[in-house]
Amino acid sequence: MPGPLTETAVGVRLLLRVTPKAGRNELAGVRDGRLLVKVTAAPEAGKANAAVIKLLSKHWRLPASAFEITAGGAARDKTLMIHDVTVDQLPL
Repeated sequence: MPGPLTETAVGVRLLLRVTPKAGRNELAGVRDGRLLVKVTAAPEAGKANAAVIKLLSKHWRLPASAFEITAGGAARDKTLMIHDVTVDQLPL
């Protein structure tokens, strides 16, 4: 099964499985080809999405503006585009 990161012409596509209202913010490994992300924020008014982007931008030391949710904005399974990076720059 392929991993959660796929390099594209404009950056890297990242497949996520998000758990909102978790006990803490963390990257919890990879399962079924998706990066598991847990955030304490509730899934309302985009708070969980913002928390996911904040956690990933801090983890990879990238600006939040580099991240774009391209699918699953209101779902637990999401697809993000991380612009202007390569897979090699994103260690899990």
